[in-house]
Amino acid sequence: MDHNALSAHKAMLGTEVSRRRLLQLAALGAAGTALTGAPAHAAPPADKHTYRLTVLGTTDTHGNVLNWDYFKDAEYDDGAKNDIGLAKISTLVAAMRAERGAGNCLLLDAGDTIQGTPLSYYYAKIDPITGGHVHPMAAAMNAIGFDAAAMGNHEFNYGLDVLDTFDRQLNFPLLCANAVDWNTGETVYQPYSLHTINPEGGRKLTVGVLGLVTPGVAIWDKAIVEGKVRFPGIVEQAKVFVPRMKAAGADIVVVSCHSGPNTSSSYGDALPYPENASTLLAEQVPDIDAILVGHAHLEIPQRFVTNAQTGKQVLLSEPLRWGMRLTVMDLDLVKVRGRWQVGAAGAHLLNANTVPEDPAIVALLSGDHATVRGYVNSVIGTSAAAMSAATSRYEDTAAMDFVNHVQSAEVARALAGTPEAALPVLSISAPFNRAAAIPAGEVTVRDVAGMYIFDNTLLGIVLTGEQVRAYLEFSARYFKQVTGAGPHAPDDITNAVTATAPSGTPDYNYDTMAGYTARLTYDIDIAQAPGARVKNLQYDGAPIDPAQRFVIAINNYRQSGGGNFPGVTTAPVVYNAQQEIRQLIIDWVSAQGQIDPATFSTMDWKLTADDVPVEVTGA
Repeated sequence: MDHNALSAHKAMLGTEVSRRRLLQLAALGAAGTALTGAPAHAAPPADKHTYRLTVLGTTDTHGNVLNWDYFKDAEYDDGAKNDIGLAKISTLVAAMRAERGAGNCLLLDAGDTIQGTPLSYYYAKIDPITGGHVHPMAAAMNAIGFDAAAMGNHEFNYGLDVLDTFDRQLNFPLLCANAVDWNTGETVYQPYSLHTINPEGGRKLTVGVLGLVTPGVAIWDKAIVEGKVRFPGIVEQAKVFVPRMKAAGADIVVVSCHSGPNTSSSYGDALPYPENASTLLAEQVPDIDAILVGHAHLEIPQRFVTNAQTGKQVLLSEPLRWGMRLTVMDLDLVKVRGRWQVGAAGAHLLNANTVPEDPAIVALLSGDHATVRGYVNSVIGTSAAAMSAATSRYEDTAAMDFVNHVQSAEVARALAGTPEAALPVLSISAPFNRAAAIPAGEVTVRDVAGMYIFDNTLLGIVLTGEQVRAYLEFSARYFKQVTGAGPHAPDDITNAVTATAPSGTPDYNYDTMAGYTARLTYDIDIAQAPGARVKNLQYDGAPIDPAQRFVIAINNYRQSGGGNFPGVTTAPVVYNAQQEIRQLIIDWVSAQGQIDPATFSTMDWKLTADDVPVEVTGA
């Protein structure tokens, strides 16, 4: 071997070692812990009767291309040191294709792609892609080379025209087998795709990919889809289409399913089909080999579910949201009577925080990124007075009143013309960002977004007056018991230790409640033991009627059981449009043009000790 060839050989070996090391560092096993190597199980011996297919998968990317937090105008960071975005995913995909061979890999996505960040919002609402601009998620996914994707429920948020435009911009099929024409029952979108792979020395392999979405779209985007598109059940439609795929020549079937793994529904029995049905799908529909799971924002490297009819083990995997993880499903195939079938399977996840962004994707989206950064720093209105959430954990503030006002207004608007329209609306909010503030004068998108730092969505539920009291009593456990009215330092009365919060109750688990068209007023007597603190609870100037029904504007975290507040998980849901509260607040300011606290801010609750107002100093 000459010198040049030897150098090239050494470089190649170095690349192989580097790539293998990268994948080892990125690999997460079944418990979410680091693996010592990848893949998760040994490959079969290579011959014409065996073949390993690697299915790579993302889900719930929610408009994240770059590792960037637009609301902070800074690189994304969280407590777990996760990184986000398709640019990171691109690097992982390239490494896997180099490791396994690009022809031996399929890259899929399980939905919720075009909603969730200012980047995606901008090209849906400010400069809609219906005007000709290529959606940044389409541009990135085309460049990375996805083979197929399923629709998620959030694909419908911006209307069917935006969705159809996004679909046309993709270089790969966007699949949904359970979105059907309202009248004919025929599928509106491509239900499945067939992919031909030619294993070296073996018979060609046909992989069928089926796309399914949670039926909750029928509720969450009712205004968009009613009269146009219906959403039959996931299991029901799979029973129709999997046999069709097999008849069309699919040797194996992989489902990209935008529906969580643990059977449940946030909408109760409002629909005859469960919201989260991926496990039911594996159990009840024969001939499915693997399911890429989405929607639930869970991290599930590998789960096996037994099909009730065949006894076969079906592989499930769900990568974490926003491009934090890449699923790697290894399907080891064997040839039986001339046809390929899965002999063994395994899955693991790769962590996006172990690799750099793909510079090609960064360059591709640099213009869109700069445009949207300009947008989030743009002025969208003015405020007649400054508002700060710094003291909101121990006193009523205009900042929390503002959040409650916007939430109430949206729920009241949506309930117009429904049986619940006559019910009074209340709203809850928590002081989870002590740094939240809106200045007097000009207000930017980022200023407003700081009022609500989480990605929670808004719901409306129905509680009675008695349940409202129980809710407020539970919330008041946040305060430590005192013997006098003070003065007290804030930390001496807040974040009480409880049996369920041994390190202290976090700010996000303290809710205040406010009325919309009439005031809800109450005192919290922190000289009393928890459970007996809420006094003088009144609605519209009169003691609250325990039997009175109220619509409560509430976030999805709380409604789904976060914080274990009483009554909420079983309460009737009367509004759930899957609207992000943060975006609702931004839209409200954009539409109104001015924030005037005098129009919505009133002093509705206060802390007392034996009926004497508590004095808090040293904040």
